[in-house]
Amino acid sequence: MRTSKPVTVTLGDMAERVDALRVSGRYASTSEVLRAGVRALEREQAALDAYMREEVRKALDDARPSIPSEDVFARLKRLHQEEAKAAERGV
Repeated sequence: MRTSKPVTVTLGDMAERVDALRVSGRYASTSEVLRAGVRALEREQAALDAYMREEVRKALDDARPSIPSEDVFARLKRLHQEEAKAAERGV
């Protein structure tokens, strides 16, 4: 009895790349290529999650005083206005 569920996937222009990987002999089937792709996405997501957790941990451990959000947004607004003016001048 089959333990996996068949899935239909539309690859568009990526189909040629999948076929090239299969034809190269690196993978025995299109399914193997797609499973490898999903595993790669899982590794990428796990690495991104770990990075984000570390960045949040560093931010929470930072002993510097917090900056009020009003100050941050005011500074961002000023920077945006300066960049808009520079763009108008062609700088």
